[in-house]
Amino acid sequence: MPMELLAPAGNPEKLEIAIHYGADAVYLAGKDFSLRNQSGNFTIEQMEQGIALAHARGVKVYVACNIYPRTLEMPAIEAFLKQVGKIGPDAVIVADPGIFMTVRRILPQMTVHISTQANTTNLAAAQFWRSIGAARINAARELNLAEIAEIAGHSGLEVEAFVHGAMCIAYSGRCLLSGFMAGRDSNRGRCAHPCRWQYAVMEQTRAGQHMPIAEDTRGTYIFNSRDLCMIDHLPEIVGAGISSIKIEGRMKGIHYLATVLRVYRQALDACLADPKQYRVAPAWVHELARVNARGYCRGFYFNDPTQILQNYAPSRERTDHIFVGKVLAPAGPGRYRVQVRNKFESGEILEILKPTGPVQSTQINAITDADGFAVNVVQPGAEAVLDLATEVQTGDLLIRQQPSS
Repeated sequence: MPMELLAPAGNPEKLEIAIHYGADAVYLAGKDFSLRNQSGNFTIEQMEQGIALAHARGVKVYVACNIYPRTLEMPAIEAFLKQVGKIGPDAVIVADPGIFMTVRRILPQMTVHISTQANTTNLAAAQFWRSIGAARINAARELNLAEIAEIAGHSGLEVEAFVHGAMCIAYSGRCLLSGFMAGRDSNRGRCAHPCRWQYAVMEQTRAGQHMPIAEDTRGTYIFNSRDLCMIDHLPEIVGAGISSIKIEGRMKGIHYLATVLRVYRQALDACLADPKQYRVAPAWVHELARVNARGYCRGFYFNDPTQILQNYAPSRERTDHIFVGKVLAPAGPGRYRVQVRNKFESGEILEILKPTGPVQSTQINAITDADGFAVNVVQPGAEAVLDLATEVQTGDLLIRQQPSS
């Protein structure tokens, strides 16, 4: 099958954005039992509606149930899986063998994918999962490309691999820091991300005197890995026999999701069309640099230890590109109903983030508020009708480019 572009869908709005910006498949979860319980997620009713919407657009949906549960939770998980089975996702994603066997028992026809949390690091482990009925593994992030290729070529399984997004400092994401420091077990979907916190050394007899680990008075982010970005290496990914490339980020906002997904959609299409002539467009690099990230690296793919060094710089929110609105629907010739996310004014020049092609600019010629009155300014949370100089589509995002300081 053609390589799949797999995108995160942390809530119903993000699902719509993922579909609009070119995902072949999405992964999402219910309100419990996944590794991102803080991302909003889906009720069963929302999940059913989302699956129907995705399938109508030719997009697959995978439902994550990949926590490591306690025995007392298994009846609730079984009840949840029975509900999921009735609404027809394309697969469920699991890590725990107990949940796996529950799926096989109550939903014998359901396709099962093995989460990266299961840390499948070798061919024998992959063959084990296949022998009991799994269809796909998400390769452990610690593997290099040659190791992934061996599994893809000899396991009889589809292999999915992360190509973009945040990386855990722990082995296959199985971290204990959050449970120890914040009482929130990351292996049960409640990670507080303490690897992103600021740390310093304090000598026992000098309480309160913080000594930075690096030459920096702010302390240092000693656990803070850089984000993965494999846009430069898609031909190698394709050549390794990987079936699905995965973008991390169910907790990220829709501006991040739209930007990253549209770049990888264009890049993957170009690579599949002609891998030997594949070149990274400067515009793709520019767009990926516009969204919040902790610096980029190639992770473990090429056995380069410099790629997995910690990022000692604090993460800062980028403010040069502000997401200001989402197009909801046409409202007449040249007019569009927009959901306002940040304040903007009549006469402003905004960028349009479309699913394909270069980023375009448009001017706001006029604004009408929800009551039908002409206004010069709209505030976050409102809906307004914009008279725009450029055609846009439902689902397009509007971005303000701030002057460089």
